[in-house]
Amino acid sequence: MANEIKKIGVVGAGQMGNGIAHVCAKAGHDVYLMDISQDILDKAMAKIEKNLSREIKREEIDEPIKADTLARIATGTDYAGFKDCDLVIEAASEDEDVKKAILKSLCKVVPDYALIASNTSSISITRLGARTDRPGKVVGMHFMNPVPRMELVELIRGIATDEDTYLAIRKLTEKLGKKPINAEDFPAFIVNRILLPMINEAIYTLYEGVGSVEAIDTAMKLGTHHPMGPLELADFIGLDICLAVMHVLHDGLADTKYRPCPLLVKYVEAGWLGRKNGRGFYDYSGDKPVPTR
Repeated sequence: MANEIKKIGVVGAGQMGNGIAHVCAKAGHDVYLMDISQDILDKAMAKIEKNLSREIKREEIDEPIKADTLARIATGTDYAGFKDCDLVIEAASEDEDVKKAILKSLCKVVPDYALIASNTSSISITRLGARTDRPGKVVGMHFMNPVPRMELVELIRGIATDEDTYLAIRKLTEKLGKKPINAEDFPAFIVNRILLPMINEAIYTLYEGVGSVEAIDTAMKLGTHHPMGPLELADFIGLDICLAVMHVLHDGLADTKYRPCPLLVKYVEAGWLGRKNGRGFYDYSGDKPVPTR
């Protein structure tokens, strides 16, 4: 194993992947960010540049730090770019088959000493690690969204994860300016085990006509001081992601309390996924979000 983590690879340049690349590069690591198309990568780099500019406006960083951070990130559509990485963080969509295929491809190119982390928010690290040639070097590293702003990272050991791997990733997490917590390898870990059933229950509350979208979100914001209502938060996360996590909980724990609300299923089937495509529990096409129910 390499003495320290210097170069970091990130698979997936979406909402989570570009945020992970951002914080790793800002902490002084060279980063290789990969996705399936250059268009996706160009959008990711534009997003990173925009977020760094926001940090300048908040007087958290200066222009030289922004320039240095951007210069540390290389992009590409080929797995060969991971050949000299000490760590690769998988940040693809929350689909177990997709993640397993990525890990299989990664193992063909990364050095023997390289660690592999998955940013999965719900899937078993033990199962993912078992599909690699190095289960002892595989760990869960679940960042929160948006990555540059959120302090927490859940660290998850699979049954085969080596202690050295866990300690190296914990040290890296702290270097990134994040707070690591240990979560056991059970479906959805800690945050989503608690958060997603709450969101699902809010959707049931809407489905059963107990309250409107606006009433439910207002009730939770003013009644519990949550910064976002649960339906607004569901749109922010992505309704497809919410549904995927609920399926993992329902399948993994075999408890009917985790059954996805039929209304959530219907919205995803309709392609109403939330903010990322302009329509979920709110319609985002105008100046102000408008409830869709």
